[in-house]
Amino acid sequence: MSYLSPEFAVCFLLFLLLYWALARWSSAQKVALLLASYAVYASLDWRFSATLACYTASLLLLLAAAKRWSQHRKKLAVVGVAASVINLAVFKYFDFFREGFQLAAAALQSDWVIPALDIILPVGISFYTFQAIAYIVAVGRNERDPANPLDSALYLAFFPTLMAGPICRPDTLLAQIEEKTVRQIRQPDRIFWLLLSALIKKVWLASWIAATWVNPLFANPDAYQGVELLLGMYAFAIQIYFDFSGYSDLVIAMAMLLGYKLNQNFNLPYLAVNLREFWRRWHISLSTWIRDYVYIPMGGNRGGWWATQLTILTSMLISGIWHGASIKYLIWGALHGLGMVAQNVLEKITGRKAGGFLSGVITFHFVCVAWIFFRADGWQEALNYLSGFTRHGGAIELNVLGGCALLLLFFWVSYYFEQVRDSSLGLLEKTPLILKPVLLAFLVLLINLLGPSGVPAFLYYSY
Repeated sequence: MSYLSPEFAVCFLLFLLLYWALARWSSAQKVALLLASYAVYASLDWRFSATLACYTASLLLLLAAAKRWSQHRKKLAVVGVAASVINLAVFKYFDFFREGFQLAAAALQSDWVIPALDIILPVGISFYTFQAIAYIVAVGRNERDPANPLDSALYLAFFPTLMAGPICRPDTLLAQIEEKTVRQIRQPDRIFWLLLSALIKKVWLASWIAATWVNPLFANPDAYQGVELLLGMYAFAIQIYFDFSGYSDLVIAMAMLLGYKLNQNFNLPYLAVNLREFWRRWHISLSTWIRDYVYIPMGGNRGGWWATQLTILTSMLISGIWHGASIKYLIWGALHGLGMVAQNVLEKITGRKAGGFLSGVITFHFVCVAWIFFRADGWQEALNYLSGFTRHGGAIELNVLGGCALLLLFFWVSYYFEQVRDSSLGLLEKTPLILKPVLLAFLVLLINLLGPSGVPAFLYYSY
């Protein structure tokens, strides 16, 4: 059941009535939310909920052991993290490594065979595994004690973040779940604004960009000229931003309707003036997780300058393979890792931090080129797309001037986004309460008319 489907909207509204009717009984409210989370997950495939339940049961056993034998928390945490990584690897990467092993065995003229397994990949497993690892590490470091089983289970299954994040931490989401105070819906105008932002970004803009520009160009790049392929590259960069940031806006709004606050996951990433800043603005919950649980444990900047560069590259490779079991994601991660190393080398030589308008333009184009590997069906197809940039002299099929105008409009709105947001929130605050549902219904109908037909899928559901 998609979060954008009419069926989910009706179910969610009915659930809110039950949920807030239980506001005085926090345990009952959390049980209802946990059951609803599993029901939403099972609506995609009952095996997803079964997998999550088994993983949660294993985590609860580990937490119970850590609570009973507190002197062994570090060892138990190591076991828990290792088991979580292995579990994720089996579900997500078994076929990838099996194919690599078979190719290596064939090259060595060996008859070794790893049997194929029919493994279904649960939606969101990468996200809730990373949330669990953050929890295990916090307990292992004695930063917190294990929560009770109900709160721990809800922390993993919380349905607004279950499918595609944001990746939460125990000091944010779990701490809120453990609160005994009666929950409240705060900042209703911000919730309204986030819902509209999600619909505009995802249902209208991301879907329209995908149907008009991205899908045709990436499906058959040989049929288009270099300037069209260049605009297609820009189009996908904007599409994936609208898609994922729109999703983040939606789940943040849903969490607020349930009385929870989630952290911001995007902060105008294409205004970044260097790659380091880009990763501070893009998919913030993942980039900070990689920093805290990969980069820093591997040594961070403590092992000398060149060792730090190697750690950066390794961290970005892990970020790449986290997105999927494919060479193209490894290349995408490697490009970002090498780009950050190159930036650090340049800054070391010049003695100046990368910044300014020109640096921002270079950063945007570097990110866009890397996105080609992310979007293409494979790394060979990505190289084929890139080779088409030199193609010219043929007929232009797409509205190139219109595409350039829309690109400029995107950056203009991005630059003045905070002013636009604050002004629109101010207007919402002045709008009479009785008119807000009417306004929302009207805008939903308008957006559905402007966007392509059908319920659009979220890109990050596949990661």
